[in-house]
Amino acid sequence: MFVTNPIGIIGEAEAARMLEKKGFRIIERNWRMRHLEVDLIAENKKEIVFAEVKARTTTYGDKLPEEYVDEMKKRRILAAANAYIKYKHIEKNPRLDIIGILVDPNTKEITYRCHLENAIQPYVKTPQNRSYTGGGKQHFWQKIFGGRKKR
Repeated sequence: MFVTNPIGIIGEAEAARMLEKKGFRIIERNWRMRHLEVDLIAENKKEIVFAEVKARTTTYGDKLPEEYVDEMKKRRILAAANAYIKYKHIEKNPRLDIIGILVDPNTKEITYRCHLENAIQPYVKTPQNRSYTGGGKQHFWQKIFGGRKKR
């Protein structure tokens, strides 16, 4: 496991339990490819979920943990999901979730859980459709990987 922060370890373990309770099987933890990373990857019969886990000990500035996922992080998660789908030849419907966890710093107990399903609207290229979902933002791939999309 790449997470060295004890709060992060607690948060990811709780997020994995949350997904498992919803019928998903965890297939990857902290999956990396070059500079891209996904905290949890889970699947059921129909879907594959790429989950970003944000664990915090406080709501500093009244910000919940899941609100710390900014647009740049969303783009990186999306790029990682697309890379995983491509290199593992995934044919299930992808979903990008954010899971926020608050942990009491003294007792290490979970005080807050939030699972936002489809929190990141994907532009995911899947083997079935060979096209981008979420509005056809083809320029997204060009920004991330450079070059033109092959047709």
